[in-house]
Amino acid sequence: MSEPQDFTKKTEVDIAYYVLSQAGQTMYYKDLVLDVIEKKHKPVQSLSAAISEVYTLINMDSRFHYEGEGQWGLTEWNPPETKRHTRSSSSSTSSSRTANKASRRKEKLFESIQE
Repeated sequence: MSEPQDFTKKTEVDIAYYVLSQAGQTMYYKDLVLDVIEKKHKPVQSLSAAISEVYTLINMDSRFHYEGEGQWGLTEWNPPETKRHTRSSSSSTSSSRTANKASRRKEKLFESIQE
């Protein structure tokens, strides 16, 4: 019976994080939010307003990732490498272009000095 007391002291996003961690898979936003409201034992005057409030908090928290079609999961479930590769490859391409231009310019200067 101590579980509800623990949840009443936690924030809605912390409860949502706990719920998703326990589920181990994505959840439909409405099921997730209703579970959070139930665990929080928060008095609700307007269910739609409460759903909107919790959904907004989840949407703004970087620990959560929208998977599409109303499904939410945790960011930590997605590999971060996909973003890193595109950045490093584009930056190495642009730096090699810059190096090639500098090399060509040095060659031209050297040729003009020799003449």
